[in-house]
Amino acid sequence: MQTYQQQWFGNIRGDILSGIVVALALIPEALAFAIIAGVDPMVSLYASFCIAVIVAFFGGRPGMISAATGAMALVMMPLMKEYGLDYLLATTILTGIIQMLFGVFKIAKLMRFIPNAVMIGFVNALAILMFMAQIPHIFGGGMTTYIFVAVTLIIVYLVPRFLKAIPAPLIAIVVLTAIAMFNGFELKTVGDVGTISKSLPSFFFPQIPLTFETLRIILPYSVALAIVGLLESLMTSSILDEMTDTKSDKNKEARGQGLANFITGFFGGMAGCAMIGQSVINVKSGGRGRLSTFMAGAFLMFLIIVLGDLVVQIPMAVLVGIMVMVCIGTFDWGSFKYLMTAPKADAFVMLVTVATVVWTNNLAIGVILGVFISAIFFVAKISKIKMSIKENVYYIEGPLFFASTESFQNALEHVEASTVVLDFSNSHLWDESAVGSLLKVVTKLEEQGKEVEVRGLNTLSTKLYKQLLG
Repeated sequence: MQTYQQQWFGNIRGDILSGIVVALALIPEALAFAIIAGVDPMVSLYASFCIAVIVAFFGGRPGMISAATGAMALVMMPLMKEYGLDYLLATTILTGIIQMLFGVFKIAKLMRFIPNAVMIGFVNALAILMFMAQIPHIFGGGMTTYIFVAVTLIIVYLVPRFLKAIPAPLIAIVVLTAIAMFNGFELKTVGDVGTISKSLPSFFFPQIPLTFETLRIILPYSVALAIVGLLESLMTSSILDEMTDTKSDKNKEARGQGLANFITGFFGGMAGCAMIGQSVINVKSGGRGRLSTFMAGAFLMFLIIVLGDLVVQIPMAVLVGIMVMVCIGTFDWGSFKYLMTAPKADAFVMLVTVATVVWTNNLAIGVILGVFISAIFFVAKISKIKMSIKENVYYIEGPLFFASTESFQNALEHVEASTVVLDFSNSHLWDESAVGSLLKVVTKLEEQGKEVEVRGLNTLSTKLYKQLLG
């Protein structure tokens, strides 16, 4: 109870101020993510409000900002395009259920097995896909659109060098929207994409048939969203752990994210997760507790209700420019050096992850394939058994398991000594294949009239050996 109280009221001033800053910065990104997903702006804004407020209470990482994100928007874009909003909301609800199950069964711990090469590929692919989603909004809009995009890029890039108190994206929105309104420029605006409703979200059940056909449609998207959402959330949580020198409960975070998505789906919001950029902004602005996350969501909704009429006047070109800068900031530019300095296997895994995600437009498939290839490389690397011979003693070095049994047996194919000692002091029997391989070697040597001694097995290897020996 004391810890929970500290997380809420231990840094009131810093959390409130940082939460307000984050809320201001959330508006342009939430609107831009709505455009990526192909939904009405309110779907993204409601999601950002609901998710932030719920995660503030039930998340595992104080000070982390969760809302609608580009990664999730990219996954749900094909679903929204083909089946519409009701199916999207149903998918969001199912995504929440899956994430809660991940947390309950502590599957979140498996995230630590994702290699760094896959993480880098994931982030880079996310940046590339978000950039590709902006291209249709840039080209074909005329010279005025190009100018507004370019000026937005300049503002977002240069302003933080001189002014950090106000988010640069917010300055770009206010200044360029004012210029567009007063000069009557012909530009596509947020109002052309969808309406901004100055009201709180209300409860309703998605109007979909409750059939196995519906489940067949939404389940693949829900699984992909659940995995992508947890990946980004737990990556963000780990980054904040390092920045604040604190620990967080990853499984609780999975449950909290799941609960937030589950509830959000019933209030007209799309699925979301933690935001790396906004979470870092929150911490650097002084936010440390749950109050900062709550303030970000609550103040965002306040801004929409009070300033909704102005939000619809924001030029799309400005939001596109902001998203391009988000893409540039998200991309890991150090990965080019990584390709030159990292082991070839790791560099290959990173490239495969990026290529797969961009080709399939599915972050989950890319990550799963990247992990699978990394596992294959790892198994191949450790499956080599080293064997040294001194007199009649064969010293085995390295793990003996299903992938290394063949090389072990081949190394003992031609033994001339009448007495053979197999020393496993620097090895370990990992599975039934290892024990079976050892028994085959011992049996074959004994059939050749040789005396065989097995020594140096550690406790676990001895237990497995005797257990399978019968």
